[in-house]
Amino acid sequence: MKLKRYFTREERNEFTVSEIVTTLYIAITTVMTLLLWNSIEKPFEIINIRIWFMAFMLLFYVIHHIYPCRITWLMRILPHLLLLVYWYPETYIFARCHSYFDHIFANIDWLLFGFQPSIEFCKHVTSLFWYEAFNMGYYSYYYIMSIVLLFCLVRRYKDSERYIFIFMASFFSYYLCFELFPVAGPYYYFKAIGLEAARNGIYPDLGNYFAYHNDLNTDIIHAEIRGVFSELVHRVQLAGENPVGAFPSSHVGMSTVTMIMAWKTHNRILFCCLLPFHILLCLATVYIMAHYVIDSITGCITAFMLFWFYNNVYRLMHKVRYIFITK
Repeated sequence: MKLKRYFTREERNEFTVSEIVTTLYIAITTVMTLLLWNSIEKPFEIINIRIWFMAFMLLFYVIHHIYPCRITWLMRILPHLLLLVYWYPETYIFARCHSYFDHIFANIDWLLFGFQPSIEFCKHVTSLFWYEAFNMGYYSYYYIMSIVLLFCLVRRYKDSERYIFIFMASFFSYYLCFELFPVAGPYYYFKAIGLEAARNGIYPDLGNYFAYHNDLNTDIIHAEIRGVFSELVHRVQLAGENPVGAFPSSHVGMSTVTMIMAWKTHNRILFCCLLPFHILLCLATVYIMAHYVIDSITGCITAFMLFWFYNNVYRLMHKVRYIFITK
């Protein structure tokens, strides 16, 4: 039985790439917490959570050391993938210690197009069909990533470690960018300055305004239209969205990284089935005013850069690990 191979003992005592990347991110954000101690909210709680995460990481390592097999190996990997959802809201804690840069990116969109694409896009495309289609694409974000990662773990097990490293390292790269270079996004910024100012190209620097104003303005577009997927997106945003993470768009960036992974698996059915959702997602980031156009473009470009960079980093790590093992 194929299931039996997941319980077959296999000696793999080295640290997983997910443990290495998560530990590095924890170390960097711990240093950031110490440096921003007097400015950051609940610094003791942040440090305490990291201690608990490291303790659980050690626990799963011990379990795998006692009985090394694929199942216990996956037990060491999956929690780190799931915790990526936890780390995102925390980026706002660090971001609110800095001034925001929305005025720069709103101006870039204005200079490129002579208008605000996010406002005009949703203004001219008002049918319920497209409104739901774009919201469906936006809502499919985590599903696209979950499907590809699950496929890699089940059908491309030998290559799964490389894909997980690229995936997690890319995610954490975006998180660090959000924390050090905060941008709230159009539906926060345009609410703060007013739609009339946004339409007329007036984009003032609000400094750290969003450190104290984090109410989500989901009614800024098509408040009268509400379908199944738009309602789901609305609820997700109310549950965990904060004025942070607009530049570059991690929705575009990480879904593009995931699509590159899907292409690299050589399974064209998987890639072609997910491609329409990916395209809708990329368009939706501007349509629902989550991102400026420049955010989404940069998200796509950085996705290819991060995949190339971390793929080469993984190869170097693999060579170094091989040298130490052979010695």
